[in-house]
Amino acid sequence: MSERKFLFVLGSARRDGNTERLARLAAEQLGDDVEQRWLWLGDVPQEPFRDLRYPEEVERHPRGTEKLLLDATLEATDIVIASPTYWYSVSSSTKRYLDNWSNWERVPGFMDAMATKRLWAITALADEPEQAAALLDMLRRGARYLKMTWSGALVGVGNRPGDVLNDTTALAEAKTFFTP
Repeated sequence: MSERKFLFVLGSARRDGNTERLARLAAEQLGDDVEQRWLWLGDVPQEPFRDLRYPEEVERHPRGTEKLLLDATLEATDIVIASPTYWYSVSSSTKRYLDNWSNWERVPGFMDAMATKRLWAITALADEPEQAAALLDMLRRGARYLKMTWSGALVGVGNRPGDVLNDTTALAEAKTFFTP
C-alpha cells in the first residue's frame, strides 16, 4: 500500500459538478494503492469563521465538524482543493475551510504537519482558464506560507453540468495530473 493519502476537498454547491467530475477523472489515475478520502463540504456544516488566533494564549481544540476537517487535513499527505471558480475565487464553503487553517495554526503540530504536505488545485469555470488566476494565486501563496509543496493546478472549462467533459485539453491533462 502506498504511503500517500489524498484528501479531496469538494467545494462545489452541487454534487457531481464539473469540478468534481474533473477531479474524479484525475483521481482514476492514482492507482488502487493510493488512499483517497473525498469530503463534499456540503455534507460538513461549517460555522461562520471567527478569528480565534489572538490572544496567543488561547489554545485551540476544534470540536465537531471542524475537528473532522482538521483530522482529515492532518491525516492526508496530499490535499486537493477542488472548487469551482466563483467570482475569480474559491467557493464560499471552500474559503471557510481554508479560513480555519488560520485558527489551526495554534493547534500543536499543525504548522509542522502542513509543511510535509502537497497542495493541488482542481477547478472548473464557465469561460477562459485564465479567469482562475486569482484562485490559483491564493492557493499557491497559502501553500508557500505553510511551507507546503505546491503541486499544480488542473483547470477545466464547463458552464452547464457535464460540460467539462467536452474540454479535451483538461481531460488530457487529467490523465497525467497526479503523475510525478
